[in-house]
Amino acid sequence: MPKRGKKYTESKSNVDTLKRHDVTEAVETAIKSSFAKFDETIDVAVRLGVDPRHADQMVRGTVVLPNGLGKEVKVLVFAKGEKETEAKDAGADFVGNDDMVKKIQEGWFGFDKCVATPDMMGTVGKIGKLLGPRGLMPNAKTGTVTADVAKAIEELKAGKIDFRVEKAGIVHAPMGKVSFGVEKIVQNLAAFLETIMRLKPSSSKGTYVKTIAVSTTMGPGIKIDPNLARDYLK
Repeated sequence: MPKRGKKYTESKSNVDTLKRHDVTEAVETAIKSSFAKFDETIDVAVRLGVDPRHADQMVRGTVVLPNGLGKEVKVLVFAKGEKETEAKDAGADFVGNDDMVKKIQEGWFGFDKCVATPDMMGTVGKIGKLLGPRGLMPNAKTGTVTADVAKAIEELKAGKIDFRVEKAGIVHAPMGKVSFGVEKIVQNLAAFLETIMRLKPSSSKGTYVKTIAVSTTMGPGIKIDPNLARDYLK
């Protein structure tokens, strides 16, 4: 750990953490500050002028990142009958119903995303306390409780992410890998920021997007000036 701490300190010393950059410059700086031996993920944190304690100011949604996340997404689908066949044909990694519930109850979590047809939610509810804390519980609001399982699988495999504002008013989301390069990360970030703006609650007063920062898994936060990101904040 001390060695990693030294590298972080060196990386941070080469970055002006107080400066507010435009979007492209911030992504370039984040990528240059990457020092880990693995392909780090680039994350974004957006602080919003909302109070999520009020239901009418909750910001929650999904976005399909144009360049994906740079990793294979394993999808589990709860379905039966024709929908079970549809899910398999669409490329689901795991498909089932009561058998999958039993596997999860026994401790299996070899998947990244979970989809269910509406008629399966009674069955899935049996393991809600296991799926919920891991962010795996299917939800109609994020499109993972649906009769169109083929579309849901396609979007998840393509890099669809779901996000929600936390208690402090901050939304965190992954934007891809360092190896993507600047252009692809900027494209993903643009899609994400445009979605954030589209979800602005009508009850939100004053400044909606207060701060934006990007960082690699191990690196320091690089601030983006919201005024210099206005092309994406319309």
